[in-house]
Amino acid sequence: MDIAGRLKKTRTSKGYSVYKLSQLSGVSETHIRDLERGDRNPSLDTIDRIAKVFGISLSELLSEDETVSYLTPEEKELLDCYRMLPESSSNALLEFLKTLK
Repeated sequence: MDIAGRLKKTRTSKGYSVYKLSQLSGVSETHIRDLERGDRNPSLDTIDRIAKVFGISLSELLSEDETVSYLTPEEKELLDCYRMLPESSSNALLEFLKTLK
């Protein structure tokens, strides 16, 4: 899938309207629509701002791998909390979580 298709697919899967994405990213609605139609190519800055609104990395948005799964807000929060832990705590948490399977 090309970048235009990935943008639209991600936007709709996240439940964002073009208007909402525009407001949160600072990218005009017209520009977003042009990007989603493939009429324009995004700059790296533009695509990065959009990816941040989606809560995903630039590489996830640009990935050619169709199996990339997008994190829910709860999964993202859990991952963010995990990343803030010191290594000893993150290792202990990981071991604990393995016991819950």
